[in-house]
Amino acid sequence: MVHRRRGDVIAKKATIIAVTNQKGGTGKTTTCENLGIGLAMEGKKVLLVDADPQGSLTISMGWQQLDELPTTLSTLMAKAMNDQPIQPGEGVLHHAEGVDLIPANIELAGLEVSLVNCMNREKMLKQVPEGAKYDYDFILLDCTPSLGMLTVNALAAADTTLIPVQAQYLSAKGLEQLLQTVQKVRRQINPKLKIEGILLTMTDNRTNYGQQIDNLIRGAYGSKIKVFDQTIPRSVRAAEISAVGKSIFQHDPKGKVAEAYQSLTKEVMANAERQLKHVAERGR
Repeated sequence: MVHRRRGDVIAKKATIIAVTNQKGGTGKTTTCENLGIGLAMEGKKVLLVDADPQGSLTISMGWQQLDELPTTLSTLMAKAMNDQPIQPGEGVLHHAEGVDLIPANIELAGLEVSLVNCMNREKMLKQVPEGAKYDYDFILLDCTPSLGMLTVNALAAADTTLIPVQAQYLSAKGLEQLLQTVQKVRRQINPKLKIEGILLTMTDNRTNYGQQIDNLIRGAYGSKIKVFDQTIPRSVRAAEISAVGKSIFQHDPKGKVAEAYQSLTKEVMANAERQLKHVAERGR
């Protein structure tokens, strides 16, 4: 969040967070949805953007008929590619739990292919929330499980990236590749990109193996990158939410996963506040 003067009014700019990992099944969509709704419950204005052609975020928020959606992220990115203006609020769906969503469907896969021949191709997604930056406190991008053009676009648009990692050895190994991509994007496209943190998901700290993986990741990366104190426990209730179109806060409000996402929400808000203070001090 950065302050910018609009006339004499200071306008607050949204913090844009890309939720990324090229491995599938690490809890990206669950994290994007529940962190977004957690932030809304804390009084923040939140826009979620489904940047995955599979449309998992859109489905898990209750829009099952992806092909019937008139406007999706690919519609808006195609406009950006053709230099057409994107209207305020265009394509935005409103969820009952107080967040907004730009949905996605399989058309996004076709659009990703056509990005290859597009000028300034890494910055097409960045143009979509451009007009909405001053209407929201947080914009969360749910990325596709690959390191392709769409993920690079999300990283080019983001202020920070949050990396959910399943508490398993192979997931931990795949981190290296993702961190290299983040470095590359930072060097070549988006020098302001930071890493929000690594979030351990589907953890089971009752087992030795779960504890070992936790220690492994904190040991390998904790000195250079923030590893969130809060981990997200494995839970059947959390796995059910994609079928019911509700967040964990509605589906199982007293459960350990709801508690975990609430705690993560507070960590993310504290990060954003610190960042805001830092920018304000630098601007003096």
